[in-house]
Amino acid sequence: MMKNLLSALTITTLALTGCIQDDDTPIVIEQTIINNNNSNDNGSNACIVKSGGIAINETWTADNCYIIDRKVVVQEGVTLTIEPGTIIKGRAGQQSLSSALIVARGGKIMAEGTPTQPIIFTAEADNIAIGETAGTNLDVTNVGLWGGIIILGKASSSFPGDVTELQIEGIPASDTFGLYGPGDDPAVDDDNSGILKYISIRHGGSLLGEGNEINGLTLGAVGSGTTIDNIEVIGNKDDGVEFFGGTVNVSNILVWGQGDDALDIDQAYSGTIDNAVVVLNTISDHALEIDGPEGTLNGACTLQNLTLIGNGEIESEYADYRSNAQATTNNVYAFGFGASADVELDNDGVATNYNNNLVNFSNWQIVLPTGITAVEDIFVNKAPTVTVTGFGSQATAVSAGSQTTGATTSNLSWTYANTAGGLGF
Repeated sequence: MMKNLLSALTITTLALTGCIQDDDTPIVIEQTIINNNNSNDNGSNACIVKSGGIAINETWTADNCYIIDRKVVVQEGVTLTIEPGTIIKGRAGQQSLSSALIVARGGKIMAEGTPTQPIIFTAEADNIAIGETAGTNLDVTNVGLWGGIIILGKASSSFPGDVTELQIEGIPASDTFGLYGPGDDPAVDDDNSGILKYISIRHGGSLLGEGNEINGLTLGAVGSGTTIDNIEVIGNKDDGVEFFGGTVNVSNILVWGQGDDALDIDQAYSGTIDNAVVVLNTISDHALEIDGPEGTLNGACTLQNLTLIGNGEIESEYADYRSNAQATTNNVYAFGFGASADVELDNDGVATNYNNNLVNFSNWQIVLPTGITAVEDIFVNKAPTVTVTGFGSQATAVSAGSQTTGATTSNLSWTYANTAGGLGF
């Protein structure tokens, strides 16, 4: 009887920590909820509910769970520290009620998990409990149950009309904490937004508007002073990780079962993505989608040491190089794709860039799908007027397991995807 009474008890505390920009911006509300429903019958599993702006430095600890209700914004000059093993749950909601953790320009997140104690961002519906690394009621097919993580910075980016700042995708234009890019000041290419290490992001991508979902991890003009290493995104309704400009380097990335593109690059992102695994499922589109500058500022990225795992005969693609893409993609191993999947030069602009050595490929090894007899046939130029030569000559056909390139998958053996997906890393 007493246990049931405690399960129903809610203790609420309010803490004013300041506004973000305007007087109508919501203050932080902290609720401590004593709730045994998500515990393993081991006493209370208190969750602290966060909403609005974080205006002073604070730490989220592993002995609590946290619920993100709508937008939680780490404001300029503020650092949010998250301990290894902490569980953060996003509350369900669509459009203006979509939940997301946002690090605004000049804010900082220090979230350093470990292989045995990753920091987990998941949905409130997940029955994972404090001290666990996985729940039992959700899987990769459960998508769009909350928003995602958005980090914004001041590094170089190429915007339409050469404007110096834009509103990030997934945040309404009325919310000025969604701005990214240098603004009126010079770009800060070594801008430091903090550290993300050993982070698991699950079941996100809630709908903001028609055709506009939040990515698992969104990086807008994030600088090279930021550390992003050992990140997994699982079951996100939109992209896994999307880069909007910026110079940040990322390493050891795994995306499993995204609804759109696994790794999506825009606006002259000019960092390096090193050691990444993409695992497509029935709702996935491209493993890689690469776009280029949108203004006069040019910038090229490098993708290297990638393993791309297809979803069979479902019509998903290896990679799409679009618009004015400028990128080098090296050391790729791909298998499990259908015969219709391709690596594509999408238009005249990117075909011209390929001819001018602004789009480069080397050392691709592909297990040929049934019905494909020549690896060069996977590489397709769809430019209407610009012809290319040698596209696909950088690839060789291999048998499964004989590859000598691709990601070092053992680096990602810590991930939930490796266990739940039976990847064998």
